[in-house]
Amino acid sequence: MSILDVELRTLDGQTTTLSALGGKALLIVNVASKCGLTPQYAGLERLQERYAERGLTVVGFPCNQFMGQEPGSSEEIATFCSTTYGVTFPMMEKIEVNGTDRHPLYAELTASADAEGTAGDVQWNFEKFLVTAEGSVAARIRPRTEPEDPAVIEAIEKALAG
Repeated sequence: MSILDVELRTLDGQTTTLSALGGKALLIVNVASKCGLTPQYAGLERLQERYAERGLTVVGFPCNQFMGQEPGSSEEIATFCSTTYGVTFPMMEKIEVNGTDRHPLYAELTASADAEGTAGDVQWNFEKFLVTAEGSVAARIRPRTEPEDPAVIEAIEKALAG
């Protein structure tokens, strides 16, 4: 089974898959609203605006596993994202990205290595996985790398070029 076919739930409780997003490249990010890296939402939204027409969709996955930095309900998360950062990209329900209750999507994603060749657990909030339209992981970007970092832009451009 492709990661594009893993069952997910949207922030408003609807069942979906990544393939339902229309065969686009995806930037999958575990997010949190009370983290020092939370301002990355602004850069993620700019990427969404800049690349949507070319075939990229940012997808946020709230996660409360890192020092309880995403304690809100789905409604609170949705309100925070839209009012604070104007988020328009799809947001999924809160999940676990590490441990025994790791979501099946993240079980697949974390098998991919970063630029240094390290796979395994997500390090912190705002770790990014660039997934091609075909469902393969093209890049794993660690949390402290800003969404609009030149290395991220290069990886997105390469994924969109085919």
